[in-house]
Amino acid sequence: MRYRLTFMTGVAVGYVLGSRAGRERYEQLRSLVRQAAQNPAVRNAAETAAQSGREAASKAAVTVDSRFGDRLPGPVSERVRSLRGRGSGAPAEDGWGT
Repeated sequence: MRYRLTFMTGVAVGYVLGSRAGRERYEQLRSLVRQAAQNPAVRNAAETAAQSGREAASKAAVTVDSRFGDRLPGPVSERVRSLRGRGSGAPAEDGWGT
């Protein structure tokens, strides 16, 4: 599914950037994308993917800190430790701008 979505996104972007269909077709594609983005199923899938990414990043932070903590630069090491200290009850805002 992920590869299909990536392929379709690439096709759509390529079409928009490379076509000579004009402004009308561009506006049609833009409205279709807007409708898809407002679809609750798409929004739920995007939120699920974001949450999975945050969980994976948290697990990676624990691994990086335990294996390389003493060799990391100071600011990176502090950031990894702050992520590690949050545990599973971390708020949605992770401070990384996501």
